Amino acid sequence: MTEQNTQKATLPRDSTPPHPPAHWEADIIAADGGTVHLRPICPEDAEGLVGLMDRSSDQTRYYRFFGPVRRLSERDLHRFTHVDHDARVAFVLVLGDQVVGVGRYDRYPGTDDAEVAFLVEDAHQGRGLGSVLLEHLAAAARERGIQRFVAEVLAQNNRMVRVFLDAGYTPERAYEEGVVHLTFPIAPTETALQVAYEREQRSESRSIARLLTPSSVAVVGASNDEGKIGNAVLRHLLDYGLRGPIYPVNPGTRHVCGVPAYAGIEDIPDDVDLAVLAVPSDEVAGVVEACRRKRVRGLVVISGGFGESGPEGRMAERRLVAAARASGMRVVGPNCLGIVNTDPAVRLNASLAPRVPGRGRVGFFAQSGALGSALLEQARSRNIGLSSFVSAGNRADVSGNDLLQYWATDPGTEVVLLHLESFGNPRKFARLARRVGRTKPVVAVKSGRHVRMTEGLAGTSVAVPEESVAALFASAGVIRVETLAQLFDVGTLLAHQPLPAGERIAVVGNSTAMGVLVADAVLEQGLHLAREAPTDIGAGGSAEEFRVALQEAVDDEGVDAVVAVFLPPLSRGSEEFGRALREVASGADKPIVATFLSAEGIPPEVAVPGEDGTPARGSVPSFSTPERAVIALAKVAQYARWRRRPVGGLPELEGVDERAARDVVLRALASVPDGRVLTDDEVIALLAAYGIPLLGTRTIPDAEAAVAAAEEIGYPVVLKSTAPWLRHRSDLGGVRLDLADADAVRTAFAAIPAGDPVVVQEMAAPGVATVVEVVDDPSFGALVSFGLGGVATDLLGDRAYRTLPLTDLDAAELVRAPRAWPLLDGYRGSEPVDVAALEDLLLRVARLADDLPEVLRLALEPVIVGPANPWHGGRSLVVAGAAARVGPPTARIDPGPRRMRVPGV
Repeated sequence: MTEQNTQKATLPRDSTPPHPPAHWEADIIAADGGTVHLRPICPEDAEGLVGLMDRSSDQTRYYRFFGPVRRLSERDLHRFTHVDHDARVAFVLVLGDQVVGVGRYDRYPGTDDAEVAFLVEDAHQGRGLGSVLLEHLAAAARERGIQRFVAEVLAQNNRMVRVFLDAGYTPERAYEEGVVHLTFPIAPTETALQVAYEREQRSESRSIARLLTPSSVAVVGASNDEGKIGNAVLRHLLDYGLRGPIYPVNPGTRHVCGVPAYAGIEDIPDDVDLAVLAVPSDEVAGVVEACRRKRVRGLVVISGGFGESGPEGRMAERRLVAAARASGMRVVGPNCLGIVNTDPAVRLNASLAPRVPGRGRVGFFAQSGALGSALLEQARSRNIGLSSFVSAGNRADVSGNDLLQYWATDPGTEVVLLHLESFGNPRKFARLARRVGRTKPVVAVKSGRHVRMTEGLAGTSVAVPEESVAALFASAGVIRVETLAQLFDVGTLLAHQPLPAGERIAVVGNSTAMGVLVADAVLEQGLHLAREAPTDIGAGGSAEEFRVALQEAVDDEGVDAVVAVFLPPLSRGSEEFGRALREVASGADKPIVATFLSAEGIPPEVAVPGEDGTPARGSVPSFSTPERAVIALAKVAQYARWRRRPVGGLPELEGVDERAARDVVLRALASVPDGRVLTDDEVIALLAAYGIPLLGTRTIPDAEAAVAAAEEIGYPVVLKSTAPWLRHRSDLGGVRLDLADADAVRTAFAAIPAGDPVVVQEMAAPGVATVVEVVDDPSFGALVSFGLGGVATDLLGDRAYRTLPLTDLDAAELVRAPRAWPLLDGYRGSEPVDVAALEDLLLRVARLADDLPEVLRLALEPVIVGPANPWHGGRSLVVAGAAARVGPPTARIDPGPRRMRVPGV
């Protein structure tokens, strides 16, 4: 692309460019999984641009400048490196100490159009860097009010034309003298967003694959001292049998564990894919710099003494990650247990765990390094095979989100287990988990529900309230478990048995007492007994009778899953009973769980051996108690129901005027930029713009004004105090209902405690009082909550939450989620309310919150809903009270261009 527009403004040679916004700087994962650093250009980049031109081929320079330009003139260098970060913006891509790419736009004076151009070094073409530059330039241009990009590309430069087309844009094309003129709007579209997400998934997945599939590993800090972690990591790599060379690095010895050692990583004569760092924290920075020069592809930092140690450690941690990313490396850790890949073609145990589980179908992520070893041992003892394991430690760089991206397309992983202590990017987690969960179950245990995270975790995390975590998991289809034991219970079941088609459970066993316990547990967990009573073959029943009973249950079309109970008879062994259970299960398309000899995991008697001897699909998971078996089955059944559910959609809503609502918000913020509570009139206008029915309301100063307002609205009316402690409290005199005439209004006004404004409102017809709220979570945006009104439900916290965006199916689930739902559905013979009207209201509130992130809180209380047959002027639902607060958005709404998480933010 060319620089033909000579009318564009340039800064005077003696001027200092203004500072660009801080968020324009970012670390980026390239298409091949390596990392680069993107930042706005600065005058000091002149030498870097000269080097970029020198390393670029004649063809690359010709495509960029439409001529045989070998070097840039001093004038061009000044113009390119001195920009105003407004009408003229440029970004450079930096790898190590070299500029490997540059992209820029120049605004056409007096228009909303800008010309865009790129140059990427030949050695780095094909890594998707042009697409990254385009995304970030488009985002910056939108911030500056630019609406369209214009590009001029030589007709033979097909690769550059594809950059624009593959980004999801639909440019208008014109041809003139061998040049293609492209013009396209840069407003983010759904197609462009999906393209960015797909590219993000591929690049982040490949970056993790580079870590988990190294062809060579160096252990920096390897030691012959068995008390040091460098010795443990090296021995575990050797013992597990990495399919590639292992290089100990120790300047003080020639051999470590019998393997030739090197004084430094740069002394290794061959390429190194992965470096495991087990050196004191103050030596890590020097090792990272050496790894940069060696062009190592990834780091696992076992060393501690970073973010977990306090502010100085957090700063050192940020410097570590920044240096590694700028050199193309991802970082696991620091302060981590390490990583494991059980693939026979890799066999990687770069961890402190001496023994790892066999090959399996479960991907396992754990934040805690200290807990990680115990988790691996627990999986091994239960005979749960893993595909890969990552302990992220301080999670300064690689996080659970990265692993979700990797496991989403990893053919060796069918189930994902997550042990989470905190979230780095909850909004992204919800998006990824929802997508992964449609094909692979995601099971998570989240610690810190009742205890605040430690200072070390707080350095790389955001605080997420418990109700937000619950809403996030529910919306994303994540199977949430309460304990580590449940994590393994559910994971074992998912890894070896199919999903149930429903919730009808049959019980088969040889113990009446145990059968009754199972039946109780089934009903307790909200499942259904497929038969009136458990099938009991008796303590003296034979293995063949056990097989027949199991097969009958599996063949029964009214059964979705089977719980088998086997207690060992005094006169018989367990092997033949285990064989019967295993053979029925291996041919079944319904899940079977068991309490087999009260064993945990996969006992040998019920294991279907895989190629490497580990239990394969069809093996029967066993639980020490029937209650644990049923709890695991219930959680899996709930997930299966979520997965069967259609994805849902965002329905078109009539009567929505987003511009009118935005005007209300902008006027409020114009008067108080930091935010404020909206007045009643502003709330009425805001809700009306989204078609939300609010009862006629007037704020009045005295009794006579109350009478005048009542006569204007029409009797009967309600008088309410606006005092926060009296709102909705008729028992304290703050609300006076069903006032039929002027005298009643005067009497009621006199009885309401003085000191706060009073409102007059039309009287709603009888119905059920509900509450709808929008609350802003600073970590990932708005939550919509729903519950029934009243002190009892407030006391019990009977509220349900969902994250945005809210689909039609989400709204239906949200209405039915509170425990008090039966009161809306005809409890004890009452007439069911208009649930469709409630769902419509929730969709409108959610749309309002999604459109207007400045609305930090919106409370509709009470929302009176009655039967579906029209009443009170044809409305089955009315909003009787509302309050709202606006302010600057606390969460980034626009997902923005692709970028890696900022360490410590």
